[in-house]
Amino acid sequence: MATSRTFSAMLNEHLTTKLMNEELSKRCWFMDTVEMKTNWKSGTLPVPFMGSVASSISFGALTASNDIAEAEAVRGEVTSQPEAWLSLIFNQRDLQEHDGKIPESTFLDVLTDTMEPAMDLFKDQLSYQFLGGTSIVTVTDATDAASGLLVVDRIERCFKGQKLVLDDANTAAADVYITAVNLNTDTITVSATRGGAAFDASDYSVAQGSKLYHQGGQAGTFTSMKGALLSATNGGSSSLYGVTKVDHTHTQAINVSGADITASNILEKLFLFYVAVRKKNRGKASKLVCSLKHWGSVMVSQQITKGAYRVVGEPKKSDYGWWETTIASSSNGESLVLCAVPEMDDDFITAFDPTSVKIQSNGGIKKHKTPDGNEFFVVRNTTGYQYIVDICFRGDAVWYGPGKNGILHSIPA
Repeated sequence: MATSRTFSAMLNEHLTTKLMNEELSKRCWFMDTVEMKTNWKSGTLPVPFMGSVASSISFGALTASNDIAEAEAVRGEVTSQPEAWLSLIFNQRDLQEHDGKIPESTFLDVLTDTMEPAMDLFKDQLSYQFLGGTSIVTVTDATDAASGLLVVDRIERCFKGQKLVLDDANTAAADVYITAVNLNTDTITVSATRGGAAFDASDYSVAQGSKLYHQGGQAGTFTSMKGALLSATNGGSSSLYGVTKVDHTHTQAINVSGADITASNILEKLFLFYVAVRKKNRGKASKLVCSLKHWGSVMVSQQITKGAYRVVGEPKKSDYGWWETTIASSSNGESLVLCAVPEMDDDFITAFDPTSVKIQSNGGIKKHKTPDGNEFFVVRNTTGYQYIVDICFRGDAVWYGPGKNGILHSIPA
């Protein structure tokens, strides 16, 4: 078919795998900062580390031969490869001119208008999973849930037409569609069908931890920064890659409670957190990664208490949404690099060592290709033809050195 060949040729020319990788990583803080490997062809991925070092030291005499502490090598494993899909659909009539052809200019206009926001959304969702975990948003007020109205903590992550899974600790999960998003009240309206009547969500309560997930998200997605670095006591996983965290210092990030943090004392608490991390950990966690909310509090606090703290590096803004600045303590000269990431949740801040983690993937971001080489799937409906393009990321964040990092957790909303 002429249409199929023309469309496939344009996809090959203007939507290459390299372009998809570069576009996504430039817009995603985690993927831009962390090294990505693209040669994990699924299967088991070993995560080896030294569980303990040779530590027998004795003064005045040799350590007894039967009492020497040996170095211990530990093998962790990633046994499955998570995947995420972005699907795009194009209607033939959106692309077709009056003479029945699909010219390159029309295709590229439609492609740009569709691809740009779709890629922004895809990178955001990957970022949420890599940083905060499986859920997209948490319900903070369900007063009007019977009318399908749910107040959520991160309204910017919600989009009209989005299909999500609503779940809490004591109610069966339900598929819902977002039919309205109110940015000023942080409220979404959900329906059981796409564009249908409001869904009675009164069974899903704030007290039971009601949250919204992507399809398949509840079963677990990527290894998140929060899950990898938090101890089981503080809400993280008890093991990492099959290794119990508390068995080895290597798998334990420094956990510090941020329950007493306020907007006015945040700078002092950040410096105390940084000192606690540097005292115990083995890496170079020289950068504090936080949400935009805490970045704002730090900037305001710095202006109020500039006698105690001063900006020694002017704020730098990335074209793709994150900020960095350096603040020093006037009392001891210690400086912190603060990085504000829009995708970060507000309840934690990390002292991050970029060398402690790598993204292992199977080719990075790739378009699905059929056995005959087409990079789209044709659907014939009575209302016309549609072309579906599927883009996939297969891989995970693999934390080779969690103990090089620290996490400030339980920060009040």
